[in-house]
Amino acid sequence: MSEKQAHKRVIQGKIVSIAGNKSITILVERKVVHEKYRKIVKRFKKYIVHDEESKGKVGDVVTAIECRPISKCKTFKLKDIVVVGVSE
Repeated sequence: MSEKQAHKRVIQGKIVSIAGNKSITILVERKVVHEKYRKIVKRFKKYIVHDEESKGKVGDVVTAIECRPISKCKTFKLKDIVVVGVSE
């Protein structure tokens, strides 16, 4: 009786703001090839991530894993902190 577990997306990005209590906003950068000019360009997207212990700080590089919808725009949970950023 082995159950198949659905593939969950894992994203990595930098924390740009603390969105509220138990929420952080991360900026994810990806590189794609431009359709017309065939040049590699950067594309950015912001995700709101659920941070249960509120341990993320602005500037940290973190990974997040896909989960069930927690609110209207939160569908990722904080997995771990990869690099601790410089606090200013």
